Amino acid sequence: MGIEVYATRSLGIGGVIRRSVEDFAVEELLVDGSAARVNRSAGIGPLGSSSTKDRFLLCVLIKRNWDTISAVKVIADQLGIGMSRIQFAGLKDAKAITAQHITIENLPRDETKKVHVKDIEVNPVGYLRTELSSYYLLGNSFHLVISALNHPKSTIEKRIAQTIEELQLIGGLPNFFGHQRFGTTRPITHEVGKAIVKGDFKKAAMLFLAKPSLHEHPDSRQAREALQVTNDFEKAFRDYPRQLRYERLMLRHLAERSEDYVGAFRRLPLKLLELFPQAYQSYLFNRFLSGRLMRGLALNRAEVGDYAVNVERSGLPILSLHKMVSPENTAEINDAIQAGKMRLAIPLLGYKQKHLAGVQGEIEEQILEEEEISSNSFKINRIPEISLRGKLRTIMAPIRSFFVNEIATDQVDPSKHRANIDFKLYRSCYATVVLREFMKPRSLVKAGF
Repeated sequence: MGIEVYATRSLGIGGVIRRSVEDFAVEELLVDGSAARVNRSAGIGPLGSSSTKDRFLLCVLIKRNWDTISAVKVIADQLGIGMSRIQFAGLKDAKAITAQHITIENLPRDETKKVHVKDIEVNPVGYLRTELSSYYLLGNSFHLVISALNHPKSTIEKRIAQTIEELQLIGGLPNFFGHQRFGTTRPITHEVGKAIVKGDFKKAAMLFLAKPSLHEHPDSRQAREALQVTNDFEKAFRDYPRQLRYERLMLRHLAERSEDYVGAFRRLPLKLLELFPQAYQSYLFNRFLSGRLMRGLALNRAEVGDYAVNVERSGLPILSLHKMVSPENTAEINDAIQAGKMRLAIPLLGYKQKHLAGVQGEIEEQILEEEEISSNSFKINRIPEISLRGKLRTIMAPIRSFFVNEIATDQVDPSKHRANIDFKLYRSCYATVVLREFMKPRSLVKAGF
């Protein structure tokens, strides 16, 4: 997934996350101070109003063991509307209990009572003049449990404290894209995206449909292995398990038009289709950032050729306000970084995004050569709507309000411990990247990532 290095040298505490869904709780925070709560006690923040004249019904979506796109799809189906009328600010973890805001266009408040889906709640809280988007998202609050800790309580406390101290010295943690961006049990999203970016839609389709994983359900794995051998899309459509609903959408199309791989991808919801090139873009970013760390370059100190972006009062970076670091302004930019007014950033590759210079630019050039890819590759002519212009992404993610609530006896295995921790991250930052630094897991799958 492109994550090749740790930022900290402290020993990990090990353990397991997501032993139960309730062990991983995520609550969304908006820029106006609104917070979506899993306990349903949400009210109307400054962002929302009680005026029914406004077009967009603001709701809190609480979901358990659902990914955001699938949850929105089933809500739209139950309401009898298109998915395009439901908007959200950010994707949330699937293997978790999460609370987030959504807006539903032109829907009376009482219509939400039509939604009856196991482990999904839609609670209306007000109205907005405009639809929800990532512009309104500040970040997320995480309430997590790490179970099955083998060490004594004092060792766990010491290792957590050492890791926090190291992260504080660099101002946060590397802003890697987390494992769920790619799929932990079947991490192929970026591989599909690479094939799409390179224009090989047949390879992309077969990766998505037929590449098995040892960690997925045996029925799914066997169905994929059979398709690899037979290339019989009609039979695969009959045999694929019902839970592989997106694969079945593509297979239904390919059963009738076996060479129309572009058409098969177009059967997917646009938000899902967009994830493939975005995941490859994220993979490249992770490699760029890993390369920086392996070269010994700091996350909070600018080098000539780097980009630095302004930071607004809320703590969010203003990616449109950036400067290239030069010999003349290096000291000024480093002073601003230390004061929290700027952060370093590197490219999320796209056909409009310029490359960096200096050492970071050399790192990126070498990786792109290895990948046999260029910025222009992200202009996807056969499906233009998923083309990526590119932008910057900060390389360091501040951790806010980190707190260890309790280190106690593990309820499942009294010979071990569990740690309850809370923290907040700004939007587009991943809790699993934080947990990775503290746990240093030997196996992502066994550790619950």
